[in-house]
Amino acid sequence: MRYVLLDGKRHLWRDILKMRREQMKQEKQARQPALFETHEDARPVSQRSADGRYSEPTLFDPAK
Repeated sequence: MRYVLLDGKRHLWRDILKMRREQMKQEKQARQPALFETHEDARPVSQRSADGRYSEPTLFDPAK
């Protein structure tokens, strides 16, 4: 198959493949912008995970 007929127009198959390769290359290079700014986690290391918060609760910590 050397060409494809779309809407009454002949398109060379190799040109379609070339355009598709370019699309895939651009897709790989595309970057998604962040939805919001990221901030550093200021909590103590033990409080950054659910397991740490469960094993070392600080709600009733007299130091705070």
